[in-house]
Amino acid sequence: MSKVKREIHFKKVAIIGVGLIGGSIAIVLREKGITKSIIGIGRGVKNLEAAKKLGVVDEFTQDVKEGVKDADLVVAAIPVASIARVIREALPFFKNGAIITDVGSVKKSIVDEIESFLPPEIHFVGGHPIAGTENAGVEAASLTLFQNRKCIITPTKKTGRTALEKVKRIWEIAGSEVILMDAERHDRILAAVSHLPHVVAYALVNTVSGVRDFDEDIVKYSAGGFKDFTRIASSPPEMWRDICLLNRDAILDVIRRFRKTLEGLEQLIAGNNSEGIMREFEKAKNIKNSLKTNSK
Repeated sequence: MSKVKREIHFKKVAIIGVGLIGGSIAIVLREKGITKSIIGIGRGVKNLEAAKKLGVVDEFTQDVKEGVKDADLVVAAIPVASIARVIREALPFFKNGAIITDVGSVKKSIVDEIESFLPPEIHFVGGHPIAGTENAGVEAASLTLFQNRKCIITPTKKTGRTALEKVKRIWEIAGSEVILMDAERHDRILAAVSHLPHVVAYALVNTVSGVRDFDEDIVKYSAGGFKDFTRIASSPPEMWRDICLLNRDAILDVIRRFRKTLEGLEQLIAGNNSEGIMREFEKAKNIKNSLKTNSK
């Protein structure tokens, strides 16, 4: 076993929610030698059976309380609205010294609630790997999902140093660039760069499909631009509903900003302001090009 593999080790790991993200974490933990025993926890037996058949987990259960028993590391990879509730319900069954982390794209409300009831002998480290696809389920999980991606960890004054370092190291071994950040700042940033685009994509698809000026469905005429932009509208609706509700204030703020920008473009177009339209489009193009350059 390599030096990296010996750095951290968990005798037993419990993954709550063995889908794309949870399944990929399980694969990383096994393939990198971080653990040899993984139990999958979830509601859908079919998905859990697939996870075991694929070798992603060694065993599975639908009982969270049973699944987290004796686990050194517990990863909550479930919808954001369920994370705190599930951890609270299973609280009496966690072993002393257990480390709990999550992968939710909303952090402050989750971190605050969990820290309000978690005893000092159990450790929680809020996390958010910025990775994923529109595909769901354990079949889409892979060892490389987190490579060359960012993972934000949101420690607080209550976060144990050893637990933080272990969770940080997991994501580094997975190939991610780890960033430590205040939970509230995380939520404001993600509202702009992730949550708003999803809201806009859903709204755009519904707007175009709702056009009734023609006697046919005009979506079938859409080309690459429409399909590329709206690809994320195929993401799980229940997941994005929960994100919108938990990060409501930050999302409403960026929606208002977006509306203002869109209204500005509307006025430029209505006024036949060629220079103004060109200026706005060039500004956006330059920003997009700079993002490509910085990602290289």
